[in-house]
Amino acid sequence: MADEAVADRPADVPPPRGGGRAEDGPGPGGGRSPADAADAPGAGGSGDSGGSADDEAAEREKERERAADRFKDLTRDPLAQDEGEEEPTDLAAATRARRSGQRLFSSGRDLTSFDRSRIGHAHIGDLNISLDARRSGPLRGGPVPREELRRLRRTHIEPEGYVRLRRALAARRLLVLGGAPGTGRTCTALALLEEVTRDGEGAGDAERVRRVAPEEGVGELAREVAGGEGGHRRGTGYLLKPAPGRPGELPPDGMDLDQLASALAEQGSYAVLVVSVGSAAGPLLAGRYGELCSPAPTRELVDVRLRERLEEEHGDQDADGGGGPLAGLLERAARLRADPAVTEAVGLDDLRPAEAELFASLLAGHLLGTLGREELLAGCRGLAAVQAYAWFAGVDRALAAPPPGGDRTPVRSGTAALFHPVAFRIALAVLGGASYSAVSAAAHLLTWELSVQSDPDSTPARPLFCDDPEADLALSRARSAPGAVDVAGVEVTGRLVFYRGGALPAAVLAELWDRHFPVRAPVVRWLRLLADDPRPQVSMRAAVAAGELSVRDFEHGYAELVRPLADAPTPRRRVFAATALDQAAGHASHRKAVRKVVDDWSRFGTPSLRWTAAMALGYGRSADSMDDTLDALARIGIREDGEQAAVASLNVVRLLTHPESAAVLRRLAEWTAHRAEEYQDLALVTIVRLALTDVDEVLDDEPGTPLGDRGDWPLLLALAATRPELTGRLADLFWTALNTTRSRDVAFDALETLLRSAFRKDGRPWTREGLSALLPALIAEEHDRRRLDWLLRRMMRDQDRPLPEEQARALWRLAVPAGQRRSDEEENHD
Repeated sequence: MADEAVADRPADVPPPRGGGRAEDGPGPGGGRSPADAADAPGAGGSGDSGGSADDEAAEREKERERAADRFKDLTRDPLAQDEGEEEPTDLAAATRARRSGQRLFSSGRDLTSFDRSRIGHAHIGDLNISLDARRSGPLRGGPVPREELRRLRRTHIEPEGYVRLRRALAARRLLVLGGAPGTGRTCTALALLEEVTRDGEGAGDAERVRRVAPEEGVGELAREVAGGEGGHRRGTGYLLKPAPGRPGELPPDGMDLDQLASALAEQGSYAVLVVSVGSAAGPLLAGRYGELCSPAPTRELVDVRLRERLEEEHGDQDADGGGGPLAGLLERAARLRADPAVTEAVGLDDLRPAEAELFASLLAGHLLGTLGREELLAGCRGLAAVQAYAWFAGVDRALAAPPPGGDRTPVRSGTAALFHPVAFRIALAVLGGASYSAVSAAAHLLTWELSVQSDPDSTPARPLFCDDPEADLALSRARSAPGAVDVAGVEVTGRLVFYRGGALPAAVLAELWDRHFPVRAPVVRWLRLLADDPRPQVSMRAAVAAGELSVRDFEHGYAELVRPLADAPTPRRRVFAATALDQAAGHASHRKAVRKVVDDWSRFGTPSLRWTAAMALGYGRSADSMDDTLDALARIGIREDGEQAAVASLNVVRLLTHPESAAVLRRLAEWTAHRAEEYQDLALVTIVRLALTDVDEVLDDEPGTPLGDRGDWPLLLALAATRPELTGRLADLFWTALNTTRSRDVAFDALETLLRSAFRKDGRPWTREGLSALLPALIAEEHDRRRLDWLLRRMMRDQDRPLPEEQARALWRLAVPAGQRRSDEEENHD
């Protein structure tokens, strides 16, 4: 049958198989080898006489060998062109990294923009709410009002370790309290001072707790406490929050603190110095006066604030636990807080004190009927936006400010220390879920770019021993956790880092891109550096973030990131551009633009642009329909004698993981029947690649789906096991590749790979379910069984990886139905 096919069909593609079955052939393990075993793979594949010495026949044989070699080249990994033939790229790691990156922006808040025309204040319904309670103006020195102290005693929630802090302050008179901004450290400091001075020498003084102006500093405060000009009464408690120093400005040292502590002891007074964690405050916190302040337990704080606001409306008539209006409102409030829509809108794992107050105000407004549900959700989404605003507002203002005194030249040294915290936040927004080392290294790269952009005439210093991982996490509302990291195709345990809240990555990128235009240039340069990173966990996450940034300003993102990298000479950069385009196509607002770009590239682009278009099409969102996607891939794959058939076939395989896989198989069958050899090659290469590609290399779905649970299976067998309605088409297509001369050798190698996947190295079953579905449909005729018998015997004789006879027999029984098999005794003595 196959000899006639070669004579009648275009090129060497056989016709579709008939349904007839021939007599049974021998099984593996017997004493007889198949007839003409040396020619077994070609049984039915060629009509030439093996013994012919004719020159024309010899030339045809050489031509077939050249075609087979060219076909083998087309089945190699198209992404490994810059890696070398023996070092393919890790598609599975890239796919996992892309999925992880997309989860950072999957909440729908990427295009949600809270109205911040007046960032410090918002009017929602009938509520006037302060959105930026943490961003107050410069503190002025002076006494803390009694009303504020009374309210503090009533509402302050003690953080973990509060008793230890109070004892340390009482014993030393001076406390350096470290924490991240916004975590309640100032309220805790005031609560400590109020408590230790309540029964002290200044107990009756209305001004016993005072704020010290930040510009005064430790030395000036020591002179005031000692009775110098502006001195205060005995038993006073002082709160000092030093102003952020300019780069290069030294913090107070141990001698300054000792001097202040001595003055405080003489006057029976106390002082708390509130500082931010980080390298600058490290020596202070490591000294005898240093203590870390745990974040306030804001869940309890929400309860207190919510009750306050509801009591303002209903009074405290339910204080005895009765079932009045207040009790009913509190029950409704508990249900509202647990509402998944509200939790998703907030998008923060834990709230800081000012956020807790705002959240309580929003809940109270909704419960009291002054705030609609959409307004409630919009206000909740604004929490992350306000945090991002506070992180970036005026970061480099200190660089432009002239120093005190007569010298009016701004200080420009130390920019790296200033920019590193914001660089870490940006890196975490882009690479969240990657290893801490990857995020930290990327943050240092961005710190350099920001420093150069800020002061291009100077080479910025690069501190080498000032990193503080705990401070990085605290200042960025981040957390670390053990997890899997892909290294050279192997998953190993590493330390991963995440934001403490799914809303923060998108909020950081939106704030960065929408409100700080000058920072775009260094960020673009930085993203291009990440595009060249050989680690998929870095380059693919950066590509997803680049797509999100492009959505916010497509003109800029396309011109600066997508288009230059799409035409780059290296596959890694082109994959970055394709992934960014697909991420933009995930937004309905930009889908039409992306599809027009990809369609133009597939038709009129340079070879590099067509290659990038093929990768974008493989994600399945860059064309109007599956037919349009396959048409575009065919245009790319057949052009210029199939020069890009490899990348086109890879992306056809990726489409087979989609629900419309039946349409893809129908198109492959049409291509195999096409008169043009380029279409045939595209189909054959795709079929072979389908057998050689594992599921987790191309699947976008998370584990838990039928395909996702078979991540290490060849995709061909996973489809046969999970989509039984496709098994016949899969078998017919693979049979065509096995019976076509130019694809025969690589198809047989692929079949051997499939057979060896039936059992794991320890003998446990692996893909037997898929093989039991595919092999009976594939090995349907006599010559098919003869070739399988030959292949199994060859695998058993393999000196490096001999197939156990028991496994060979098991595979034979999977392929050949019991009714068509001879008995073991007949096979062993045939």
